Amino acid sequence: MSTNKRAYNFNAGPSALPLEVLERAQKELVNYNGTGMSIMEMSHRSKEYDEVHNNAINRLKKILSVPDNYDVLFLQGGASLQFTMVPMNFLTKDQTASYVLTGSWSEKAYKEAKLFGNAVVAASTKENGYRNIPKLDEIQFNENDAYVHITSNNTIYGTQWKQFPNTGNVPLVADMSSDIMSRPFDVSQFGIIYAGAQKNLGPSGVTIVIIRKDLIEKANTELPTMLKYKTHADKNSLYNTPPTFGIYMLGEVLRWVEEQGGLEAIQKRNEEKAKYIYDVIDESNGFYRGHAEPGSRSLMNITFRLADEELEKQFLAEAKAAGFVGLNGHRSVGGCRASTYNAVPVEACIALRDFMYEFQKKHQ
Repeated sequence: MSTNKRAYNFNAGPSALPLEVLERAQKELVNYNGTGMSIMEMSHRSKEYDEVHNNAINRLKKILSVPDNYDVLFLQGGASLQFTMVPMNFLTKDQTASYVLTGSWSEKAYKEAKLFGNAVVAASTKENGYRNIPKLDEIQFNENDAYVHITSNNTIYGTQWKQFPNTGNVPLVADMSSDIMSRPFDVSQFGIIYAGAQKNLGPSGVTIVIIRKDLIEKANTELPTMLKYKTHADKNSLYNTPPTFGIYMLGEVLRWVEEQGGLEAIQKRNEEKAKYIYDVIDESNGFYRGHAEPGSRSLMNITFRLADEELEKQFLAEAKAAGFVGLNGHRSVGGCRASTYNAVPVEACIALRDFMYEFQKKHQ
């Protein structure tokens, strides 16, 4: 283990990566597996890279218990491109797509869908400042909808779905960019899951899509080649040059998840980490003010405010001086945010808890 001091990294994304993964990549950076080349240098058509590619796919399928009737794709363009690809492929002229609005990213997905067809709001908590997730019985959609879209975790507002809606025969589509691989869930409940890698899966540059095979066959065929899911499914995500180093890193992060004991162990640790910080907020008598309602709190992004902006600026400045990185809230809402993704160690959350206690003592 490296003795170099690591920052307390609470960045929202790109975010912390497991130290063990970084050190393994460091050892293999110049000469991967005796090839005399870096992963970044070798052909994506080589048998050495093919093994890396398929191992990453298979590890992801194993950890998430992905059923056989789903494909796992490695794409590019982030979740933002998926905001477009989903309606392009599946929103037909005679159907409606229903979007549940729980924050900025679901708003962006909804905005893109409206460019391609009839998209409607199935439920929204915007009037409440996105402080909570809608109740399941508040979600309104029709049985002939093309799909229902949700965002499983909201990085900016700090809310997270605890239970997913049952949409029956209507495909449920989920942007899971910020909490995939943080807890067990039933993949078969969804038609499509997509996620940027830069929170819990690896470095930025790779986008995961888990998609039911029957949906691929039903998708719009009159699209540019690169915007069809079928193009990538048919070629095992090797139609064009993939982000090879990012996929290698993703595979190593997945190996690390297995080494930690899988999703059950990861979830337990994430709950422990979040509790340290939420407890400070709840016990502060209003000195720290959590944004999310308790029943909708995210385990990944803990959002809070202080009494006034000047005190917040002082908090963030002192935190930065103490070695904490990434505690600023999103530029669109301000405030403070601690992103406690999988790779953020328990020790960092304990250190933040202690800093918050001390800051309150000095400034109350």
